[in-house]
Formats: sequence, C-alpha cells, structure tokens
Amino acid sequence: MLHDGKGAVVDPGDAAPVIEYLEREGIELCAIVNTHHHGDHVGGNRGLLARWPVPVFGPAREQIPGRTHALGEGDTFTLPGIGLELSVLDVPGHTSGHIACVGKEVVFCGDTLFAAGCGRLFEGTPAQMVTSLDKLAALPPGTRIYCGHEYTVSNLRFALAVEPQSAALRARLEHEQAKRNRGEPTLPSSEVTEASLGSTRPSSWNAWAQSKRASTSWETACTRSSRSAMKLV
Repeated sequence: MLHDGKGAVVDPGDAAPVIEYLEREGIELCAIVNTHHHGDHVGGNRGLLARWPVPVFGPAREQIPGRTHALGEGDTFTLPGIGLELSVLDVPGHTSGHIACVGKEVVFCGDTLFAAGCGRLFEGTPAQMVTSLDKLAALPPGTRIYCGHEYTVSNLRFALAVEPQSAALRARLEHEQAKRNRGEPTLPSSEVTEASLGSTRPSSWNAWAQSKRASTSWETACTRSSRSAMKLV
C-alpha cells in the first residue's frame, strides 16, 4: 500500500526484498499489518523494525513479533502516513486467531481465502472456516481480494482435474497461466473475475474431501466453504 512516498506492508515473510524495494523506490515504511502468526507472514517483522520503528497491527489472539496494536472483530484502524482506514474481521480456520482487514473495495485476507480456494486448516475447525468464508462472501461486490499466496494456477489445475469437462475452468486456467508466463501476478482477484465459476467448485471440494477419506461433516463444510468462497474469489 503506497501513498505520497509512504508505504505499509502486509504479511512480510522476509525483510530483505521489502527493504530492497522500499529503498530502491525511495519509499518510507509507515506500518506493518499481519493477518496471522505463521512465519511466512511475520518472518520479516523484526528486520523491518530494525530499519523503521513503525507500528505493527496484528491479531490479538496470536503471537506477532513486534506487535503494537492488537486487533479483533469490530476494531478499526487507520494506517499512518497513508490514511487508509481498515476494519477487522475475525476469520479463524487456517489459524485460530486469523484476521482479515477490510477497506474501501479491498480486503487483505491472508491465508483464509485464495483465488479458487481457501486455506488449509492448521488450527481451526471446518465450521470456523465456513463462518469465516461467509463473512468474506458478504463483502460488497467488486471487492479486490489480496490473499497471502499465488496459488491461483495450482488451485485451478486441481479443479480442472476433478471437472475436466468444465469449459469455464479451462478458459480461466489458460488466462491465468498466460499471466504467469509473462511474469505477471494473478492477484488481486475479485467477485467479478470468479463468480462464473461458482457452480463448479462444490463438487471439486467434495472430491477432494473423499480422496482424503474425510468425515461427512468435513465434506459438508468444504461444500459450504466453496460456495461462500466463490462469491468473492
């Protein structure tokens, strides 16, 4: 997030590339935002703080290096130097204290929601993930979704392996793969981009659940999760 020579970073897994970019572009870091405690999302905090002693916004229910502002459902905060106001949603599932930060037509959702998929359950329950995805699905149409990883192509490949007859999935995979071949990101995603695939995802999730010999409750949760996710991804 950039504004008038100032910037904020979300989920810095490594300080070095962030420092290199900020110094090359002449940008002053003004804040760090973390969505959850995994090392690939907070590993750069200490290194960045050694260079710029800035506020660190992160989930209250997780251990975040250097955190100065503990956040939970219903909280709002403004990024200093940028002026972007963000509101907080609790979105447990991937981790127990995961949060998402929602601004005007934008959401930073970490590893809860990906393009064409959702995050692995390390600490939360299927029911929690369903509730979290329902919250994200309720955001306004057109919300730009900034997730934590570039998993779009692999997610679509899996979906197409389950549903090889889907022309919509095949076209989307070709479109996104072309971006990657050009060295471009597939993110952010949006509801407009993915809404047409919503009808294909539930059976893909069911097939995945069955392949893992999952319980009936997990299969049901995956189906519901996919319907929620595809409203926005």
